[in-house]
Amino acid sequence: MTGPGSAKAAGALQSIWLRPDEEAVCILDQRYLPFRLVIEELPGLQAVCEAIRDMHLRGAPLIGVAAGYGMYLACKEARGLPARRASASIEEAARKLAATRPTAVNLAWAVRRQLQAIAGVQDPEERVRAALATARGIEAEDIECCRRIGEHGLALIEGVYAGKRERVNVLTHCNAGWLACVRHGTASAPIYAAHRAGLPVHVWVDETRPRNQGSRLTAWELAQAGVEHTVIADNTGGHLMQHGLVDLVIVGADRATRRGDVANKIGTYLKALAARDNGVPFYAALPSSTIDWSLDDGLAEIPIEERDARELRVVEGWQAEGLAEVLVSSPASPAVNFAFDVTPARLVTGLITERGICAASEQGLRSLFPAGGQA
Repeated sequence: MTGPGSAKAAGALQSIWLRPDEEAVCILDQRYLPFRLVIEELPGLQAVCEAIRDMHLRGAPLIGVAAGYGMYLACKEARGLPARRASASIEEAARKLAATRPTAVNLAWAVRRQLQAIAGVQDPEERVRAALATARGIEAEDIECCRRIGEHGLALIEGVYAGKRERVNVLTHCNAGWLACVRHGTASAPIYAAHRAGLPVHVWVDETRPRNQGSRLTAWELAQAGVEHTVIADNTGGHLMQHGLVDLVIVGADRATRRGDVANKIGTYLKALAARDNGVPFYAALPSSTIDWSLDDGLAEIPIEERDARELRVVEGWQAEGLAEVLVSSPASPAVNFAFDVTPARLVTGLITERGICAASEQGLRSLFPAGGQA
């Protein structure tokens, strides 16, 4: 654990890793950023479930990787049980993990992948080895997918720069950087790639109420990487677009339908509307594990998580003694806290995936992923 302002080494870390003795999963506890760098060890399934549900970690790709390791730990916990009880225990673990966060499809995808990998494996030790290999595979694939998203998205920033020959202003919403994945990020990956390539890029960082993932996480990430950025209130984006101060909007996604509707942090839809009204390209960056090929109509079919209204009523900040909460709304007034909204495909200029950039449509997605969910 390190104090405020002393997290310089964080850029060399990734957001999740297996402890060398393979007995616990380690994560960067995002609840303490940007004030303290805290590494939390998750020794078992229950700890992983709590970390996902209570947002010690968040971000659709990272949740998927964490679920993969959660299933590995569940297999370890079940290996001393009789065969029938072990099977029931692992199935229950899968249900618990899948129930922690309903919107991000990567979670259920990773759980299903683990269940397929261990199906029919009777020997407890062999089952643990299979689950570990699968979890590591999910992690490695996430890193590579995000790296490729950065490569493909870089072309967009290069194109803008070629047309104006001055600083490129990108607006993003929520956190879709390496903290939300394992490394690189999704929406942030093209930004990091542009920065490494020496392009003058500046990021408008939405604060992202109510949990402030933008001002607390994205801004911290960009500062660690030396990327020029400015934190803005969530409702500032439209004003900036009206005055020509945004060249490109890139956001992440927690789930996308096969026709290109995108669910992301609440407020994303309003950014897409403002972008369309002002002729600003609006892209969502996501790995293929975020595409839910079973869904067609995102507005009707994507489950929207409703979180505790307390997250809306209070804000967290840093005092000398540590994190502190301050009430910011009337205690007598009811509040509702929807965590996500859906941006219809018609408002999305394109989707940036590990296989390239495509139109936000079923035809566009299948041009990159012809086998759909079997790709």
